[in-house]
Formats: sequence, structure tokens, C-alpha cells
Amino acid sequence: MNTQQMYGMSLNQIAKAIASVGHKRTILVEGHMGNGKTSILKMLAEMFPNHIPCYFNCVTKDLGDLSIPSLNTDEGFVTYLPNEEFGIHHGKPVIIMFDEWTKANQSVKNGTLVTMLERTIGTKKLPEGSIVFATGNLGAEGVGDTIPAHGRNRMTIVTARKSTSDELIEHGINHEWEPSVLGFIREFPQILQGFEDVKDPNDNPYINHPKAQRKSFVTPRSLEAASNILKKRHLFDDHSLTALLIGTIGDRGALDMMAFVKLADQLPSLQSIKDDPLNAKVPDSASAVCMTVFRALGAMNREWVDNWMIYMERLDKSAQGLFAMGVRANTYAHRSVVMQSDNFTTWAMKNNYMFAADKV
Repeated sequence: MNTQQMYGMSLNQIAKAIASVGHKRTILVEGHMGNGKTSILKMLAEMFPNHIPCYFNCVTKDLGDLSIPSLNTDEGFVTYLPNEEFGIHHGKPVIIMFDEWTKANQSVKNGTLVTMLERTIGTKKLPEGSIVFATGNLGAEGVGDTIPAHGRNRMTIVTARKSTSDELIEHGINHEWEPSVLGFIREFPQILQGFEDVKDPNDNPYINHPKAQRKSFVTPRSLEAASNILKKRHLFDDHSLTALLIGTIGDRGALDMMAFVKLADQLPSLQSIKDDPLNAKVPDSASAVCMTVFRALGAMNREWVDNWMIYMERLDKSAQGLFAMGVRANTYAHRSVVMQSDNFTTWAMKNNYMFAADKV
């Protein structure tokens, strides 16, 4: 592991850094494929609601996609006007993401380097306060990512570290991923390893590795795709569903995830918990109990939070601790709903050790 990887940053940390210095200095975000780098643009758009976000996919662009010549016949000269997709014509600050910059052809790299350094596109200055950043995969992944030497001195290069299983589960809960996927992540945290952590690709059959020719593999992006497939599970028989998962997260990942899909059949319906929390089914297996907690966290609302708290006290303490971990996350989407429940307040007072500082 090199020094830059040792000081890898989370996506949230990177977004905050770009928000702080991105109007003057371009940050290039390197990281593993499928690890959510593109989501940084959405984070920044939420931080700066008055800015216009622009996603510019460098691998599909040519130099002419940056700006085009415009002839001033009255005065006899040519100016270069920026492409409409940058949004500069609106007169508001913009947030430009040069995605997959490290795979761009050399003319696009050279053209965008001018934007990164001088904050211009063609002959137009970016509006004051505009933010520019770029992304790319790690060169060691072997998928064509390079940074020319003159480019390295025109930007600040940071490495996006891999998400932890807890971080990805938290993200999945907030975005209503299928509980089968969340259970799979919790049971197999090695699916989030980087290839540089594994000498022999056979030691981790789930992930992409430059030495292995795997058609599909596990990344946060492919796990989200698997969740979307599982939301339509009722349309497929087990054979078709397994085939779809193999094509999404790879052979080993799909076969192991199917075990959690089967477990999902044991989960109590949310409606049964809402209607009769004292008698609703409690799953037998620990994995199924965890999936029940994940599903409840994702579907929480004011109408049934009190009944959920009654039901949850029937679960073992490890499952209740899992619920506490989800609720205490600052980014948990339904945190305010839970916190306003009288039943939650009573339960939290009895189990305050789950919210101690060393647990956060």
C-alpha cells in the first residue's frame, strides 16, 4: 500500500474537500471502479443548491465537445463558445465533474486541463464560485487509466478508499436496498476488499482482480444493481434469478446471495409487525433477524414506529444493537421519525449503553 492509499478518504470527506477548495484548485479523485465516485457530484449539488451541476463523461467526448468556434464576421475574429451542457450561459456558478478523466483521449485531457487550471472553457470564464473536479480509476486496475506528468502538477490527486461494510449497509438502508443484499454484505465483508489487499485472486473470488478474468464481480455499484433485480424477484424463477445475479455480481457472489434470498422468505411481513407486534413471527436464524432489522430501518415511518419498538424488544440484544447502530448514524434518513417515538425514548433509556461514545 502506497502513501496515497494509506491516506485514502471517504466519499463524504472528499466532497467536503472539493467544496472547500474546488473553486480554486481541481481535485482528481482516484478509486476502485464501482465505488461510488460519481455520487460526489450529487453530494456537492446538495451542498450548493444554487450551482448548476454538470456531468461530463470524458470517455465519450472529443475536443469539440468542450467548445466550438464562433465567427464574429463584423470584427473578423473567431471565439470559442462552451458547450451548452456546461450550463455557463445561465450565469450561475457551475459544478463540473470530469468523470473518467484518466481514460480520456489526449486532446480532451489537454483541453480540460485548461479548464482545471484557468477556470475557462473556450474563451469564456466560468462564473465566480464555480467548482471543477475530476475522477478516474486506479491505474493498477489495468483498465486504461493514465495521468500525464504535466497534468499531475495541475491538480490535487486524492484516493477514495473502499467503503466499509457498515458504511455500505447504512447507504443501502437509506436507499431502500433489498434486505437480502444488506444481509449478504454483513455476512461477507470481504466482498469490499481491494485487489491490492489480495495477493492471490483465488483468495477472494468475489472481487475484481487484474490477474483474474472475471466477467462480473462485486462492487457497491453492482450490489445496487443486484438489489434492483431482487425488487423484481416475483417475475423470475430461481434459475433465471440466479443467472441474472451471476451476470451482475459474479458466480460466487450470486450463489452466496441466493442463500439470503431464500432467507428473505422467512421474514415476517412489515404489515404483520404493524398489526400485531406482540405475536408477529420472529425468524429463527440470526441472519434473517438482521435482515428484518435492515428492512425495518429502511421502511420506517411515523405510522408504525411505536409498534416496531414493541416488536424489536422481542429480538435478541445483538439485533437491537444493530438497530441502534442504524439509528445513531447522522445520515440515517428516518432518524427524526424514530427519535420522536415515545417507545423509542423508553427503550433507549433502558439500553443507553448501546449509544455510548465508544459505540459511535
